[in-house]
Amino acid sequence: MPLLAYLCGMNSRKVRVRFAPSPTGGLHLGGVRTVLYNYLFARRHGGDFILRIEDTDQTRFVPGAEEYIMDCLRWCGLIPDESPEAGGAVGPYRQSERKAIYRQYAEQLVANGHAYYAFDTSSELEDMRDRCRTESNPSPQYDGRVRMSMCNSLVLPAEEVAERLAAGMPHVIRIRMPEDEMISFEDMVRGHVQFQTGTVDDKVLLKADGMPTYHLAVVVDDYLMGITHAFRGEEWLPSAPVHLLLWKYLGWEAQMPRWAHLPLILKPDGHGKLSKRDGDRLGFPVFAMNWKDPKSEEITRGFREMGFLPEAFVNLLAMLGWNDGSGQEIMSMDELRDNFSMDRIHKGGAKFDFEKAKWFNQEWIKRADTERLLPDVTACLSSAGILPDADTLRRVIPLVKERCTLLTDFVEQTGYFFRAPDAWDLDSVKAKWSPEKKTWFAQWSTRLEALPIWEATAIEADFKEAAASGGIKPGELQLPLRIMLVGGKFGPPVFEIAAVIGREQTQARILATLAALDTTA
Repeated sequence: MPLLAYLCGMNSRKVRVRFAPSPTGGLHLGGVRTVLYNYLFARRHGGDFILRIEDTDQTRFVPGAEEYIMDCLRWCGLIPDESPEAGGAVGPYRQSERKAIYRQYAEQLVANGHAYYAFDTSSELEDMRDRCRTESNPSPQYDGRVRMSMCNSLVLPAEEVAERLAAGMPHVIRIRMPEDEMISFEDMVRGHVQFQTGTVDDKVLLKADGMPTYHLAVVVDDYLMGITHAFRGEEWLPSAPVHLLLWKYLGWEAQMPRWAHLPLILKPDGHGKLSKRDGDRLGFPVFAMNWKDPKSEEITRGFREMGFLPEAFVNLLAMLGWNDGSGQEIMSMDELRDNFSMDRIHKGGAKFDFEKAKWFNQEWIKRADTERLLPDVTACLSSAGILPDADTLRRVIPLVKERCTLLTDFVEQTGYFFRAPDAWDLDSVKAKWSPEKKTWFAQWSTRLEALPIWEATAIEADFKEAAASGGIKPGELQLPLRIMLVGGKFGPPVFEIAAVIGREQTQARILATLAALDTTA
């Protein structure tokens, strides 16, 4: 379907939102939260969620970053309706593939007096900065105060401008910001926001290589893709005056999407935006998934690899700056969708608390059924060199999941079910060890051969009966038994462990520990 026909036929009231990342690296917590809020808003209102790759700055392009972004969204369950991968009626969905679209709108702005050609060289721009730099203005901008002293189409004769263009001289197109105008809009999070245009420089709209900057591309693409609501981080708020004017100057003001500038995710101490450096320093991830920098080969850990369930990750992100007012914290994607509203987003930044993040994960692990956890736990064990039997693992997961905060905890909490310990916490046994206990365990190990039913209740009953016959309190024998079977003082009820690992393994582990105790006596 031709683009204009599609747009004309589109229900103008249908919600259409977009996430538009640049493929420059890993996907930060704040970026995924922006995706999530877009996604929930679209699903809440029966709309469309679009992924658009903003790759106009080829100098910052990182190979593999686009695929990484898509993988992150898949892991989180945030699947776009339209994207470079899925296609759609208003594609292409990579800005680098839309290059031919943007120049006509930049030229339209020039023709209507709202933009101009600038032929300034790098040295001329540097000369301007040196000339205009003062103590009160340490970083001079290309704005209304200097534009008439520069090499641009506002200053040069029209004939010379035409000659330069015909000769293919390098140039950019800059917006001509009004020098003294107040403009405003209603932000869905912040309410009424206004700006003085004289404080904003004449941003480049079209670069010398013909590629648009973010400012032009985001407006043109939002218009052509029928975007009704645009949610982005508050760091983009200073760019709003340029975008407001572009919507107005291009004659699209009535179709401008409603904006929401989302608050920052702050460091745990509340001072400043959370960064990768903070995560490295404090020992927690800030990316959704592991990101390997192709230049440095450095790997930044992600929530997935640290052992978070995607359901928990999405849940904790939703609560970083939003709540539905009910006090409920654990919510599925469906519950988040049904309860999400923009008016419940906080205006202030939300402090990231890694302990709280782990709490969310622990709660989701507790609530997850065995089949949901089975593939993730299997993957964790396999990474640790343990190849579990699936049926046995199905028995084990319900026994240990409440002891696990991260998926990686299942390695310690389940590994001994599939592999005998090669070391034991013998110090915890030696404190109250005696020849009588050694003899008792050796005899009980043999006695287990005759136990007709190998179930936890039967093993426990026989254990207590044997303890009474030996004149030893069962409580004095249970800790040594646990360390014999597990290697340490952890795990579910010890007789459940014995039931799962089987008669032969139970006997073998008892005897191996007795031998180790003899060696270290």
